Amino acid sequence: MKFSWRVLLLWTLPALVIGFFLWQGAFSTAPADMGRNTASTRMTYGRFLEYLDADRVQSVDLYDGGRTAIVEAIDPDLEGRIQRLRVDLPANAPELVTRLRQEHIDFDTHPPSNNGAIWGLLGNLLFPILLIAGLFFLFRRSNNVPGGPGQAMSFGKSRARFQMEAKTGVMFDDVAGIEEAKEELQEVVTFLKKPERFTAVGARIPKGVLLVGPPGTGKTLLAKAIAGEAGVPFFSISGSEFVEMFVGVGASRVRDLFKRAKENAPCIIFIDEIDAVGRQRGAGIGGGNDEREQTLNQLLTEMDGFEGNTGIIIIAATNRPDVLDSALLRPGRFDRQVTVDAPDIKGRLEVLEVHARNKKLAPEVSLDAIARRTPGFTGADLANLLNEAAILTARRRKEAITMLEIDDAVDRVVAGMEGTPLVDSKSKRLIAYHEVGHAIVGTLVKEHDPVQKVTLVPRGQARGLTWFTPSEDQGLISRSQILARITGALGGRAAEKVIFGDDEVTTGAGNDLQQVTGMARQMVTRFGMSDLGLLSLEGQSSEVFLGRDLMTRSEYSEEIAARVDAQVRTIVEHCYEDACRIMRDNRAVIDRLVDLLIEKETIDGEEFRQIVAEYTDVPEKEQYVPQL
Repeated sequence: MKFSWRVLLLWTLPALVIGFFLWQGAFSTAPADMGRNTASTRMTYGRFLEYLDADRVQSVDLYDGGRTAIVEAIDPDLEGRIQRLRVDLPANAPELVTRLRQEHIDFDTHPPSNNGAIWGLLGNLLFPILLIAGLFFLFRRSNNVPGGPGQAMSFGKSRARFQMEAKTGVMFDDVAGIEEAKEELQEVVTFLKKPERFTAVGARIPKGVLLVGPPGTGKTLLAKAIAGEAGVPFFSISGSEFVEMFVGVGASRVRDLFKRAKENAPCIIFIDEIDAVGRQRGAGIGGGNDEREQTLNQLLTEMDGFEGNTGIIIIAATNRPDVLDSALLRPGRFDRQVTVDAPDIKGRLEVLEVHARNKKLAPEVSLDAIARRTPGFTGADLANLLNEAAILTARRRKEAITMLEIDDAVDRVVAGMEGTPLVDSKSKRLIAYHEVGHAIVGTLVKEHDPVQKVTLVPRGQARGLTWFTPSEDQGLISRSQILARITGALGGRAAEKVIFGDDEVTTGAGNDLQQVTGMARQMVTRFGMSDLGLLSLEGQSSEVFLGRDLMTRSEYSEEIAARVDAQVRTIVEHCYEDACRIMRDNRAVIDRLVDLLIEKETIDGEEFRQIVAEYTDVPEKEQYVPQL
C-alpha cells in the first residue's frame, strides 16, 4: 500500500486542534503541583475540625493558596497509626491558622507552582506552529498533484501531457496500410530533424496537419509514430480538455499550452478529437456555446495570429471534418488535410502482417485470404480480428491459430456471438429457404459478388447468414452491380413467397428491405440512375448536425418527392420480379440445397457453386487478384 503524506496530514491536523483544546483545558483546571506531599485519601472539612478538637492532628501543610491541606493525623480506627489525609478547605476560613497556632500544631504554607503557566505558554505557541507547518507542507505537496487543493486557482493551466523525448514505442514501421498518409507526415519529421533541407530552397513546412478519417483507421497511431520518430518535445491533449464550466478557462488553457510550446520550440502539439472545440461558430440554435467559441477564437489566434508560432507544428485528428470552422481549415493554420481512409486489400495485408508478428499462426493460414475476405475493415478491426482468433485458439486449447479460428473470428466481429443451433422444424426450414434464396441470386447473377458461405448458425440477432466476398475493392460501383445487390437482398423474401406463398412470408426480410430502400433511393437522388434524370437531390449525409441544416432540409418540391418515391418503387419491384423468376426457374436445385443446408448447417461457397452448376449454367465471375 502506497504511503500518502496527504492522508496522514488530513487526519493529523484535526487531532492536533482537538489536542490543543484538551491541553489548554487540562492546565486551566488542574490544581497546583504539590510535589511529593500528596495524599490519596480525602477527608471532609467537618471531620478535620473534629480531629482538631480531639487533639489528633500532628501537622498541616497548606497548598494552592490555602484551598487544599495535607493533614497528618492519628486515626483511632487504625490503632493510633498516623495517616496522611487530603482536605479541601473553604475559601472563607481565615481563623484556621489562628486555631492551629493556639493548638501548637506544626503547619507550613507552600506557594503555588508556576509550571502550569509555563506549560500553558508552550501550548499556546507549539500547537499554532505545528498547525501552520502542517498546512504549509500539505499545500506544498498538493501543488504537484493535478486538481489538488494547491491548484484551486490554477484550473486555467493547460492539461496537455508533455514529453521532452516522446517514447511512445511506435515508429513508422509499426504503421501499415496507409502509405500515402505516412509519406505526408514523414516530411514533418524530416523538417524537424533537418530543416535546412527545406529552407535552402525557400520551402516552408506546413504549420498544421489535419488527419481526417473514419474511426479506427490509425490517426492517433500516426501521431504516436510521429512523436516516436521526431525526437522533439511533444504535447498531446484532447479537444474536450479545453472547455469546462468556468468562463474563460478554455481560452486560458490554449494560451498556456502555446506559451509552454514556444518555450520548447521546435516541438509538436497533437490535439485529438479537435471537433470537440473546433465546431463552426454561430451554427447552433440559440447562438451555440459561447465559451466553446471563445476557446476556438483563442486557438485561431495562437495558430496564426499577430505574433505567430514559429517552430510549432500542430497535428490534429478528427472523424468529422464537415463540422469544423472554415477559419480553422484555411492555409496558414491547417495547411494540409491528410485523409486516413480504410485500407485496400494491399493495405489490409500489410496491417495483418504487422499484427501477426506476435501471433502463432498455423502454416496453412493465408493472410492474403484474410485480406480478401475483409473489405471495409479498418486497422483497428483487423487487430481485433486477430486478437479474437487468438482468444478462440486459447479457449480451444490449440497451439496455433488456424483458418477455422480466423473464420469464426470474422463471423463474430461482423455478426456477433454464435447462438444455439436451431432444431429441425418448420421455422428452420423456412430460414434455410430464405438464406438459399440470397445465395442462389448471388450465384446466378453475374454482376453480384460471389457467395462465400451459407449458414444456419445464429449469430447476434440473425437466425441465419449468407456471406458474400467482393471480387475486388470497389471504389466505383456500376448501375448493374447496384441492381444485382438489390436483387440479391430481395432473394430471401422472394424464396419465402415462391415456396410458401404470400401468407407465409416472415419478418426475416426486415433488414433486407431497409438496405434495398436505401440503395434504390440513392440511385434516384444521388447517382442519377433513374428516369428522373441526372439530378442530385440529396447530399451524402441527411442527418442534422448543425442548426442551419435544420432550417434548410427541403431541397426539392413535393412533386419531385412523389416522383422519387415512384422511381424507388419501380426499381425495387423490378428487382423483386427478377428474384422471384430465379426462384421459380431453379426450384429443384433450391430444394436440394435446403436439404443439404439443414443437414450440414453450413455450406461453403465452392461447394454451393458446384451443386448449382449441376442444374444450370453458372456465370463466370472475375476473381480479383491484388497486385501486392
